[in-house]
Amino acid sequence: MTETLEEFLVARRGTGRPLLVPYVTAGVTPGWTDVVHAYADAGADAVELGFPFSDPMLDGVTIQEASDRAIAAGTTVRGILDEVATLDVGVPLVAMTYSNLVMRHGTAEFCAALTASGLRGLIVPDSPLEEAGELADAAAAVGLDLVLLAAPSSSRARLREIAERSRGFVYAVTRMGTTGEGGEIPGQAARLGRELKGLTDRPVLFGFGVSDPAQAAELAGHADGVVVASALMRKLLDGARPRELGEYVASIRRALE
Repeated sequence: MTETLEEFLVARRGTGRPLLVPYVTAGVTPGWTDVVHAYADAGADAVELGFPFSDPMLDGVTIQEASDRAIAAGTTVRGILDEVATLDVGVPLVAMTYSNLVMRHGTAEFCAALTASGLRGLIVPDSPLEEAGELADAAAAVGLDLVLLAAPSSSRARLREIAERSRGFVYAVTRMGTTGEGGEIPGQAARLGRELKGLTDRPVLFGFGVSDPAQAAELAGHADGVVVASALMRKLLDGARPRELGEYVASIRRALE
């Protein structure tokens, strides 16, 4: 795939398609790459791959459990990248991890390794905007889109800076706190989506707490699409097979359209 993550998503959006990015924790099961294939076959526009970390501060109990399971199984960054390099699913793959893991491997080296394996985007949710310069430069140098998060509590000036500096898409957080299923979508989420859409033509996707197809459709009405993570990982941890996860992603796709 020669297109950047952003170019791919903008082209998909240009067809009138709401964007859907499902998540899987890499290494959570021996056949986790089958989940990626199932997502792509079900209509995903990109797939977010969580690189397991022992202290995922922004993740709720579900993704923490998935991360712990992957670590217990011996999952490593090198192992994930080797498996990713064999994937050809027709949509961009986006890494999600934490600053500690990036710095441990060296910022430039980590970004280069992601690109070499075929990844097109990177999300590091605990990297503050004020300290993201080195990471952004390293990512840009190897054609990796660094996706930044925008919170409902951010000032308009900060949102403007996030929208300008983010690449790939802007990750709009529906609520303050950690990831996880359940709960009503707060009204501030809709306002955040509308504000970001007024600040950038870059795709805006909502994440955190997108629990079911109806919520996905509601949120997509205020932005360009959604990221779905904990709801899928809960199903996987409860024993759902790749085919069943794909069917659930397909149900979200139908709701979006």
